[in-house]
Amino acid sequence: MDLSVTTREEGGRTIVVVGGEIDVYSAPTLRDRLNGLVADGHHDLILDMQGVEFLDSTGLGVLVGGLKRVRTHNGSLQLVCSQERVLKVFRITGLTKVFTIHDSVQDALSSEAGSDVPV
Repeated sequence: MDLSVTTREEGGRTIVVVGGEIDVYSAPTLRDRLNGLVADGHHDLILDMQGVEFLDSTGLGVLVGGLKRVRTHNGSLQLVCSQERVLKVFRITGLTKVFTIHDSVQDALSSEAGSDVPV
């Protein structure tokens, strides 16, 4: 399945809705989109991954890189994911200690921007 990436503004933050597979083939598209958003001044991002069906190590690298990039601007990158198969990847790699992961976009919006866990 192809990767889809759309964005919208809500509550002073940018919500990036991702669907499909984030793998070695599609990860560069997501990386370019995140880099472009940060370059355009969007530093508080919520990545809605509810539609993500697969995530590999290349995709994880893109997410970590995105987190580091927003943090250079005192921003945040929070994730929305409740799918067990994707959450398992974060648990196995220990990245649940790096990312703030919410069950819904509303939960992420109601949390304080910039409340990510330190890297």
